[in-house]
Amino acid sequence: MALQCVPMRLVLIRLSAVGDIIHTWPLACALREAEPRCHLTWVVEESFRPLVEGHPAVDAVLTTRTRQWRRRPWSIVTRAEIGMLKGAFHELQPEVTIDPQGVLKSALVTRWTGAARRIGLARPWRRERLAAFAYTESMAGAAGRAHVAETNLEMVRALGLTPPANALPDGTWLVQRVAGKRPWGPWGASYAVILPGSAGAHKVVATTTLAEVSRGITALGMDVVVAWGPGEEERARKVTRDAGAGVYLAPPTDLLELAALLDGAALVIGGDTGPCHLAASFGVPTVAVFLASDWRRNGPLGARTTVVSGAAKGPSGPSGSARLPSRRRVGAQEIIDAARGLIDV
Repeated sequence: MALQCVPMRLVLIRLSAVGDIIHTWPLACALREAEPRCHLTWVVEESFRPLVEGHPAVDAVLTTRTRQWRRRPWSIVTRAEIGMLKGAFHELQPEVTIDPQGVLKSALVTRWTGAARRIGLARPWRRERLAAFAYTESMAGAAGRAHVAETNLEMVRALGLTPPANALPDGTWLVQRVAGKRPWGPWGASYAVILPGSAGAHKVVATTTLAEVSRGITALGMDVVVAWGPGEEERARKVTRDAGAGVYLAPPTDLLELAALLDGAALVIGGDTGPCHLAASFGVPTVAVFLASDWRRNGPLGARTTVVSGAAKGPSGPSGSARLPSRRRVGAQEIIDAARGLIDV
């Protein structure tokens, strides 16, 4: 590898969301491994800072609040926060900025860094065409219908490096950070976590299906904890209520408490949602149900994961999106059988 090509001041732009950030961890690790002397700054949305701060490959973290900025673009607070971010970039004077996210908001932040080299993905790997305005260079991702983590790793080639093979997201650093934060509840020491929510309505598994899955898991001798995030409490309560004995509603959790809950689980089951990717990075047995997205591109990565897919077969080539039409209904027994296969019951 041509290590002399690696700059000393790098900025990595991956603002959101949970799963995408986790799938960018290997890129940060690859940059750190290639040149331990480089200074790597990661720019992330404030709400997802716990997934980046403390990562062994990251020297500094800068945050954005792009949703609030879009809602009130001319407010004093917005202008002040953007001014502070630009000031931090001016002080840092980065040589290279890498944007694997490839959307307008990440491209705008990339432009603000002022780096002489601003590297993004080419189409069709890039999600939004107009993001190219911010880049001085666009490069190809991984060939074929590769996982997004592989495409992220391809970006190190712009620095004269060879991406590592089979690099998986490793969440052990976060496990150490969340020690002692596990939420208390009436469930036993051996428990499964059910995740009823997702960022997209097309990814959400029916509550009736999850309630039936929960009953099936309790029959295997485990309690079930139904975890939830913002906007998901009603669905979580319905699953808990319909499932019956041995199924418990998790208390409200922040991101670190959720991570601790997942790390302590014997099994995690959910749709195409960030916490599934988090559990997989911890090495927890994880069943992910993909209803309308391509698991080949965005599935959980880990040694103890399996996917149940109801989505149509996707294209064989690269794409900036994992969304696919739903092909069939996924039944509860199929999910339970996948779980049994993981935990060797």
